[in-house]
Amino acid sequence: MSEAKLRFNSNSRMEAVQSPLIPVIGELIRQNPGTISLGQGVVSYPPPPEAIAYIQKFLCDPLNHKYQAVEGILPLVTAIATKLKTENQIEIGQNNCVVVTAGSNMGFMNAVLAITAAGDEIILNTPYYFNHEMAITMANCQPVLVATDANYQLQPKAIAEAITDKTKAVVTISPNNPTGVVYSSSALAEVNRLCRERGIYHLSDEAYEYFTYDGVKHFSPASLANSDRHTISLFSLSKAYGFASWRIGYMVIPQHLLMAVKKVQDTNLICPPVVSQYAALGAIEAGVSYCRNYLTDIALVREQLLQKLSTISDICTVAPTAGAFYFFLKVKTKIPDLELVKQLIKNYKVAVIPGSTFGMQDGCYLRVAYGALESSTAVEAIARLVMGLRQICQ
Repeated sequence: MSEAKLRFNSNSRMEAVQSPLIPVIGELIRQNPGTISLGQGVVSYPPPPEAIAYIQKFLCDPLNHKYQAVEGILPLVTAIATKLKTENQIEIGQNNCVVVTAGSNMGFMNAVLAITAAGDEIILNTPYYFNHEMAITMANCQPVLVATDANYQLQPKAIAEAITDKTKAVVTISPNNPTGVVYSSSALAEVNRLCRERGIYHLSDEAYEYFTYDGVKHFSPASLANSDRHTISLFSLSKAYGFASWRIGYMVIPQHLLMAVKKVQDTNLICPPVVSQYAALGAIEAGVSYCRNYLTDIALVREQLLQKLSTISDICTVAPTAGAFYFFLKVKTKIPDLELVKQLIKNYKVAVIPGSTFGMQDGCYLRVAYGALESSTAVEAIARLVMGLRQICQ
């Protein structure tokens, strides 16, 4: 009997998916000890004490070690519904529902798989969040890129012109990763209305809802009248509650998508980790005030960075921002962005993320993240960045 040959599949769908760049930058940081990271988008503070206390409640019930509901445990779903009504003006009723997920990235993947067939299109505004583009490609769908304006704000007319018979959704992220801008309620309402009129979904990523500055307010499109049948909203505890590794988020979806989303989540996850759901209950009990206790410090770091960056306005431009904890720099250089990042890490011991991973190919862009640093460390990091950009680019 002849030995069967193992045939490696060189045509896997993953061939078309970009590789995540943050782990690459992380390895460069490890190879250059002493580097300060302005790369990954996390906060410096821990989960609230209430979240940790709820873990004991989890341990007291032996049934918590069994599988639980695919869409999340009832106490957490109920607490989220109350939060949505109070803070986001989103009413949970007959036409919509809450699904707890293992982070909002899972929520996005759930949504894409629930609403599309292979070959369908989803509109992303550039610069996009790279995991969104990756998820769409993994689903054998086509990301359709629509440029934002010079200040990275939405262009509803351009979005309308990009809609085809294959379009299934328009994605918006506000407050935005990677730019830090906050979209106006009027622009988001226009996009939501457009989606309703064209019979497609509005996929609204609101992971940074609490991170706004200068009096700017966050707006949830699902709070609009007649939005509940076509709006999918994604939320996360990772940023607001220092929950990055606990992997808990949630989505608000039209009721008619529940069975499709449950099929996806039951296959990939079965149920969100129950211990993390209990911790999430404690976090929501602590409430938005817990996050706001730290926002003053983050806002101070933001102002310090803006002041330093203004000294090299001849080298790079920074669009006006009012949210998240990012700046998106456009650098006046012909050096490829990844090469510039490598030089900054190797020679100046400061790390940022190249803009090409967010879909920007028409120049050299850098994302600067400042949520994870104390004030003194952030000032040192930005001093290194400013020095590096000045010396490299001049």
